[in-house]
Amino acid sequence: MVPPEWTRIFQNEAKDLEQGDVWCLEFDYFIRPENPEQGWKEYIRSTSAWFTCAQCGRCWPSNRVMVFFHMRLMDRQGIVKVRPFRQNCKKCNNAPMEEPSIASNNISILLKNLVKKIRIKCYNERPENDNRYFVRYDVRSHHEPDHCEACIEGVCTREFPQSSDPMKSL
Repeated sequence: MVPPEWTRIFQNEAKDLEQGDVWCLEFDYFIRPENPEQGWKEYIRSTSAWFTCAQCGRCWPSNRVMVFFHMRLMDRQGIVKVRPFRQNCKKCNNAPMEEPSIASNNISILLKNLVKKIRIKCYNERPENDNRYFVRYDVRSHHEPDHCEACIEGVCTREFPQSSDPMKSL
């Protein structure tokens, strides 16, 4: 299920896409990074988010939260599948992977950049490159690969500098 905030922001950003095309957004935790199905395009981004452990209540920020998008336009129907990668608590044994809590402004930036990528990959447009950067958090500890779902699956970016091009796929 897509959180209502994501749907609202995406519909607002996608409203200016090709007249008559209908786009929808869905969360899909089974899409595989760097392996989209036939006819699908991929877009990969890193953002900042907070996590909360369901076991102990501990909260932590991360500036390395991977979000994968697979998109397809067919017969004037566009679909975007979204997979945000999770993290788990480093202090609890057998802690479950937790969903990232991404702030509205970072969701908006993610989806603005996604719509630009849709314009490039699905409509062959060349939109202006007005770089949009995420609000980063003051993170006091290093990224923990053993507690990052994207690292465990081998797709987490080790370095993602603030000055990098947000439109570039990894």
